[in-house]
Amino acid sequence: MKILITGSNGLLGQKLIKLLAANNNVELLATSKGENRIKDKEGYQYQSLDITNKEEVLNVVDGFNPDAIINTAAMTNVDACESDKELCWDLNVNAVKYFIEASEKNNSHLIHLSTDFIFDGEQGPYKEVDQPNPLSYYGESKYEAEKLLAASNIKWSIARTIIVYGIVDDMSRSNIVLWAKEALEKGNPLTIVDDQFRSPTLAEDLAMGCYLIAEKQAEGIYHLSGKNVMSIIDLVYKVADFYGLDKSIVTPIKSASLNQAAKRPPKTGFILDKAVNDLGYNPVSFEEGLKTLTKQLELTA
Repeated sequence: MKILITGSNGLLGQKLIKLLAANNNVELLATSKGENRIKDKEGYQYQSLDITNKEEVLNVVDGFNPDAIINTAAMTNVDACESDKELCWDLNVNAVKYFIEASEKNNSHLIHLSTDFIFDGEQGPYKEVDQPNPLSYYGESKYEAEKLLAASNIKWSIARTIIVYGIVDDMSRSNIVLWAKEALEKGNPLTIVDDQFRSPTLAEDLAMGCYLIAEKQAEGIYHLSGKNVMSIIDLVYKVADFYGLDKSIVTPIKSASLNQAAKRPPKTGFILDKAVNDLGYNPVSFEEGLKTLTKQLELTA
């Protein structure tokens, strides 16, 4: 099976490369903008790809002719999407149009990553059939891409996820679990929202979910997240407890007091039954995820 990964330098992208490079049944092409930042170069090919350049997208996809494309590349900084709407739309919507065109031409199965931020957070946790109502420009852009896929003639799947955490080579940005651990270790006072609820997702679990969609050629929408819904402050408390750090430095605050550029949904979380039943998706608990992360941190120390 020939699989093309976009955003291969990112957290999910690197985990997918690690998972699939060792699979003898997969021929793998990793793509990302600029150089390959993954240390291990074995078991896959790499090509630089700017997903906002239609000609590049068509050329790379035509050249590889993949059975499946897993599109992990996106602009995911929610507040930055409010201030640079043009770039957000280019990366999150126009790029998807190019991949739909390339998939149609090559008869490829396009698996696209989406987000809990397409929901307004009033009725979480959510099933795949629940009605989106994004509160932010980021959420709007991701929902627009979903609508493009649903209206297309290609074989498509949407993998929606929530707060992905983990560690990879040469990380361009941190994630909430690593950030919380580092901040708690420094012992500086932290103010954390207590009125937003999410299901943190271990990057390895999400990578496996995406591969299962490709392997089973499962079409439609799938919710792939961690299994535990918790408030953001609870997440930070759990990190403190796990690593034996002082949580008395953590003060709860309300989202409204943050004055963030983008509005966040108060409570998301996913109902995972469809992914569990159709794909055999089996995510770990948050504590198990922290154990995995700790082992990986020890290896990179």
